Amino acid sequence: MFTHRKRLLASTAVAALAASLAACGGGSSDNGSSSGDSTEAKAGGTLNYYIFAPYEHVDPQRTYVGVELTNFRRTVYRSLVAFPISQDPDVANTPVPDLATDTGTANADSTQWSFTIKDGVKWEDGKAITCEDFKYGASRVFATDVITGGPNYLLTYLDIPTDPKTGLPAYDGPYKGDGQDLFDKAITCDGNTITYKFKKPWPDFPLAVAGLSMMDPYREDKDQGNKSNYQIFSNGPYKIEGSMWNKNKGALFVRNENYDPSTDSTDIRKALPDEINFNVGQTTETIYDQLIADSGDAQYAITSQRVPPAYYSQITGAVADRSTLVPSPYVDYLVPNVRRIDNVDVRKALAMATNKAGWIEAGGGEKAYTPADSIVNPAVVGYQPNPAFADIPDEGDPDAAKKMLEDAGVTLPYPIKFTYPQSDTMDKMAAALKQTWDAAGFDTTLDPLGDTYYDVIQKPDKDSDIVWAGWGSDWPSAITVTPPLFDSRPNLSAASDGQDYGGYKSDAFNKLVDAAQGAASLDEQTKALQEADAVLGEDVAYIPLEISQFYFLHGSKVVGFTTTPASSSYPDLGAIGVEN
Repeated sequence: MFTHRKRLLASTAVAALAASLAACGGGSSDNGSSSGDSTEAKAGGTLNYYIFAPYEHVDPQRTYVGVELTNFRRTVYRSLVAFPISQDPDVANTPVPDLATDTGTANADSTQWSFTIKDGVKWEDGKAITCEDFKYGASRVFATDVITGGPNYLLTYLDIPTDPKTGLPAYDGPYKGDGQDLFDKAITCDGNTITYKFKKPWPDFPLAVAGLSMMDPYREDKDQGNKSNYQIFSNGPYKIEGSMWNKNKGALFVRNENYDPSTDSTDIRKALPDEINFNVGQTTETIYDQLIADSGDAQYAITSQRVPPAYYSQITGAVADRSTLVPSPYVDYLVPNVRRIDNVDVRKALAMATNKAGWIEAGGGEKAYTPADSIVNPAVVGYQPNPAFADIPDEGDPDAAKKMLEDAGVTLPYPIKFTYPQSDTMDKMAAALKQTWDAAGFDTTLDPLGDTYYDVIQKPDKDSDIVWAGWGSDWPSAITVTPPLFDSRPNLSAASDGQDYGGYKSDAFNKLVDAAQGAASLDEQTKALQEADAVLGEDVAYIPLEISQFYFLHGSKVVGFTTTPASSSYPDLGAIGVEN
């Protein structure tokens, strides 16, 4: 049920490894601060935002990629609560009120949450945002045949019975309306107070609301179903010029005259530029040619594209003063196919022989990646280094791995096929792994895939022994990492492995997932998830590789440039302005 999200996030990581490594990089700044800016950010002017690949969705209930979520939530969409602008993870990962008066009230076991909507908040046409707008927005998530591509956690959490024929909730969204009475009991309005009732505890529900846009309000009279995919009807400080985002060109955001800043906070949105011009379609190389030259509109430009490694040598001197290097929210990892490598000692030997350092160096070095010691990103609540990988050097240890293979009693060399998304850079990175794997006693066949990848590695009958994957959390909690990736129950079927690419199945792990999902407190949830990750490590259900680094450059007239945990480490439009 989490298929599309995982594919989108992982494809973001694939893009970091594709042909020109267009999305990879590092920089001169060692944090997300306003790199090299000395001018105080003021209101006014036009900010240019350069984008390479078209966005697939701008509909709030369908938007599910980090850069898109952060761009829209800071400009045109508001929700009950939001993550503030801060580089302090404790602050940045703590929701603050946005359209709600506070961060919500839960019952004793967190199976019910209530929020009261602020007075005076309006849509771009001046009409008030109501409780019913929030309820209708949530209802759209259940129209799984129309509102596709977005997060669908509500389908498993909201207190609606499951249809035994389909396995889906008995409510099918506002377009068909089957089971509407069930939905109306699960989400209720009392004046301006909205209450959500869940079938199991959801202690981090405010984190989910702040991290995703699935709970955003939506006006029923503006809903055209699938035709609304590129429609933007704003309740934020900006509105789109016209009403539709152009998939291949972008859009111009201008001031929303019905936005009242007194209902908002500059901790969330400073809304400094008068206009934000989203320009879609230029290649990463073209974008960086302009940013490095720093002339014309590029002086007032930012981008979500990472510096290509081929351009690293040009980021020096005054140019480097406009660069920023930050860790991304994404972890890349390897997945052994436990159906084919069913001996855990062989999997442990494979992990011992894995050369993370060589992989990273081949991919661009420290400006592109930093080593990972868990599949959970360090910025996520619940992170801790996985103890199973603590004694493995980043370079791997082929000698120790060979001894482990010999002790396992398997015939050497042990044949394995490594499947990964093909690019010139990925070929070099895969070769670095093959070198130490083969030195340890494996016989590695490299299996690069071109145009298609995830539909291949999700097949239960694939002949891959180990595959590459990438992941980022849906909100800053490990509940959105290990359970959706390794819980066999929602993933494994006769037709697909879902996101459990290695076909991993563990009753011990699943029991800990149940404990985490049933926990009434975040502390209880975190403890269960950390124990679950330790089980994954002991079983070598995954092998951590690295955390992608984000390396950005911006124009010299950009002021207050920053990246934050709330912006998924992309440029944070809540803080950025231009000289004017």
